[in-house]
Amino acid sequence: MNIMQFRGRNLRVCGLAALMLCGMWAASASARKGKLAPDLKEILSRMNDAAKRLKTVSANLEYTKVTVLVNDKSIEEGRLYYHKSKNPEIMIEMDKPEAKFLLFKKDKGQIYLPKINQIQEYDLGQRGALVQQFLLLGFGSETGELMKSYSVKFLREEELEGDTTAVLELVPRKESIAAQLAKVEIWISEESWLPVQQKFYEPGGDYLIAHYTSVKVNRKLPSSTFEIHPAPGAKRLQMN
Repeated sequence: MNIMQFRGRNLRVCGLAALMLCGMWAASASARKGKLAPDLKEILSRMNDAAKRLKTVSANLEYTKVTVLVNDKSIEEGRLYYHKSKNPEIMIEMDKPEAKFLLFKKDKGQIYLPKINQIQEYDLGQRGALVQQFLLLGFGSETGELMKSYSVKFLREEELEGDTTAVLELVPRKESIAAQLAKVEIWISEESWLPVQQKFYEPGGDYLIAHYTSVKVNRKLPSSTFEIHPAPGAKRLQMN
């Protein structure tokens, strides 16, 4: 065998090896892609399982409100507490830019403003479920109910602060809701199958982003978590 024949044979062997490696890489990439990109049916099934197991949630919370027309952005930071039950309880404690407490309990809403030592009370009535839905969209709501209220579409996968998420788009089915809320995007963690971010779009283009970190589930929360503790002499106002 002369040198040219030896080189030719080795080139063919190297070529075959390269093709095999490419094929193995493609198959591996395809498997990874299949594993990392579940379809909508699987996502909803896993969200449903997580919802059934959910009892409580506590998380750090950041609200970013963007008014597009005047290019204005405001940010609030605090914590969210949620107790799932026949009568769900939600407490939102904001620290920045100033202290504020929002309590939703038994179709009643309260906002406590420590700076002026005032409690605003709201009778939510039938709107209570709607308010809770907006605040907790994706937390503890079974996907059958979600599909009744929204047209749901899987948009993409996205890395969010090191967490692989499935991004869903929800478009309200009811015209009365669509008049106030054009659509919602939800980033669902593919580890916990709970939301880590929600983006609410108003029909005019303004939007609100709710971002959750340090999410803890099913930890015991004392009943005092869902009570407002005002300073002495707090003034109560009935708002409706």
